[in-house]
Amino acid sequence: MRSKRDRRHPQGDCNEQSTSADSDGIQTLVIGLDGACLPILESLFEDVGLPHIQSIFDSGVTGALESQIPPWTPSAWPSLYTGVNPGKHGVFSFLDYKGYDWSVVNGTNVHADTLWEHLSRQGITSVVVNVPVTHPPREFNGALIPGYMAPESPRCHPSGLLTDLQDTIGEYRIYPDTTAANATEAVTEYGDVIQMRGDAFCYLVDRFDPDFGFVQFQQTDTIFHEFPGDWEIVRAVYEAVDEQIGRILDKTNPDTVLVVSDHGIGEMNSSGFYVNEFLAEHGYTVVSQGGSGMPSWVPVRESQLRKGDDSTESENSSEDTDLLRRLTAVAARFGLTTHRAGTLLAAVGLRDFVAAHVPGSIVRASNRQVDFPASQAYMRARIECGVRINLEGRDPEGVVPPERYEDVRSDIIDLLREVETPDGKPVFEKVARREKYFDGPDAEEAVDIVTVPTDFDHFLSAELAGQMFADPGQPWNHKRNGVVALAGTGVDGSLSDAHIFDVTPTILSLFDIPKSVEMDGNVFSCVESVGERAYSTRRQDTGDEPTDMVNEPNESNDESIVNRLTALGYLE
Repeated sequence: MRSKRDRRHPQGDCNEQSTSADSDGIQTLVIGLDGACLPILESLFEDVGLPHIQSIFDSGVTGALESQIPPWTPSAWPSLYTGVNPGKHGVFSFLDYKGYDWSVVNGTNVHADTLWEHLSRQGITSVVVNVPVTHPPREFNGALIPGYMAPESPRCHPSGLLTDLQDTIGEYRIYPDTTAANATEAVTEYGDVIQMRGDAFCYLVDRFDPDFGFVQFQQTDTIFHEFPGDWEIVRAVYEAVDEQIGRILDKTNPDTVLVVSDHGIGEMNSSGFYVNEFLAEHGYTVVSQGGSGMPSWVPVRESQLRKGDDSTESENSSEDTDLLRRLTAVAARFGLTTHRAGTLLAAVGLRDFVAAHVPGSIVRASNRQVDFPASQAYMRARIECGVRINLEGRDPEGVVPPERYEDVRSDIIDLLREVETPDGKPVFEKVARREKYFDGPDAEEAVDIVTVPTDFDHFLSAELAGQMFADPGQPWNHKRNGVVALAGTGVDGSLSDAHIFDVTPTILSLFDIPKSVEMDGNVFSCVESVGERAYSTRRQDTGDEPTDMVNEPNESNDESIVNRLTALGYLE
């Protein structure tokens, strides 16, 4: 292990070309590219070059990195940096549910030890920047600036680090300050936050002189949700990321470097499938019309949807509201749901105006809703990739007796396995009990039935759209295969059957640390394994965990993040 020197605040910046004077170099560097995959990268290599990323691919070994189920950011990144499946680390979705209550997931929902915590126990220092679901950070040997799912101005480790960072490099943001309405504005904002990652990582390298570094770039995924198919913006984002990677490589001079992603991304070429419409047709889901209904998992906040309040409305306003409510309820019976109306309003630029002026009661009147307590089964949220059984004794108002659970589950599995699109293509490549994909202390938090769309080319939706099939809800969406590239010391041979669970065991092996027998992954075929050992991967509460969010109450954090997730199409 390299010796450490006393590090204070950095002198100079990340543009320095020589590292010999100010750093021993990093032993292992991980670069995370959210949503990256070989088809996208190979196209960009041919188109614009991306010299720094391509140099890693050209000098090392590369391959597809199979993601987990579900292949979404908040669940997949914890799987990557813990080496265990969601049944062991506890994060399945963007939201954490307790009955009908929910909260946005954060680092406290990750119940498994992280890679940098395993390294810390061996005296190894790490610098971690912008990795999702790491807020609030836990104690370890090194420094961490949280990423996606954290609030702006997040708690960092060590305490006070964010202030020091901002004093040195200036403004630091997790999220771009843009509505994505203007492409030029978006490219500028994307470029700004991408540069902030590079600046922050280089600052921390100077200050902490780490053995291990992990920096993640989120905009390589965001771009496909906000500007799907706009290759000019895609190129601009990847070129900005490539520039920062070049700076980081020059600064850190790593012995070994890995490029990894949490999932792939690609165009949707098939249909959207409305799972709750299908379940309702077969008698498992109960649908109500209008009224207050049961909870939507994306909350309707009256304060955002209207101006004023019922108690101050004039008599004429009240009459107008009643008329509008009746009209929208009639429209809903003819298929004009709030989902379809929203799409039309957005197309003509009126969605924000209507949201600001139309009372929430009108929105609800036009919306067919799943009656969760009355249903035997339902899809709670599309991002869960599955169906829940409303089990008596487990769910708040469960209706399926425990002795009927397996029969109901088997019947729904059989029905879903046979579903085909209108042109005769199977909607699902796998429909299975959750036990096939999840095991561990948190496995019972998963859906009861896992639904894996064929090639992830079918858009699953939990909404009620008046029909079972429609155009995909998004033109681009996540794919199962991400990407991995390794180059440098300790990398030899070929790479095959790489899985997202393998990343943590592989990095531990590069540090001569055996993987835990509890980990679900194995060491990549191109890296020599140092074996495995029996030690716990389960997070141990030490009593020194942070108990509050700095400067921001949780409700405010949740609302802001939910709005971002909804804008990106993750929440309906």
